[in-house]
Amino acid sequence: MRAAVTLEPWSDGDLALLTRLMGDPGMTEHLGGPESPEKLRERQGRYESLEGGDRIFKIVEVASGAGVGSVGFWTKEWRGQQVYEIGWMVVPECQGRGIALAASAQAIELARREDGHDLMHAFPNVENAPSNAICRKLGFELLGPCEFEFPKGHLMTCNDWRLDLRG
Repeated sequence: MRAAVTLEPWSDGDLALLTRLMGDPGMTEHLGGPESPEKLRERQGRYESLEGGDRIFKIVEVASGAGVGSVGFWTKEWRGQQVYEIGWMVVPECQGRGIALAASAQAIELARREDGHDLMHAFPNVENAPSNAICRKLGFELLGPCEFEFPKGHLMTCNDWRLDLRG
């Protein structure tokens, strides 16, 4: 049974949640470390005003009504193709309960309805076992390790997972 979550558009009241996700050293250990308050405010502004087929959502736990994470997909050029990239984060006290899996499944269905790209990729750090497990459970195909830059100037080794959105 999957966790009961809903996806809501990112809004101006979500900076505290974003700070818990991207400003925390533990949450960003696989992402190059925490962002500064200035970078968090910039990110907040981008999340509120996304255009085109790019989407970032707040994950809301149905039982409590609390914002417990984020999930989103955006257009990326990868190996000469336009694809969606997906990413997710869940606050520490809510991890391990299927929230990221349920929210990511909903985001994938939304991406399928967008009819923007045929393929979706996820790039979890090779050492991030929970995120790699989520990719496996969602039916992504593991293409293998790759070097990935995130944030800008920080290279890390990630697994390249691909999902055919037409399937």
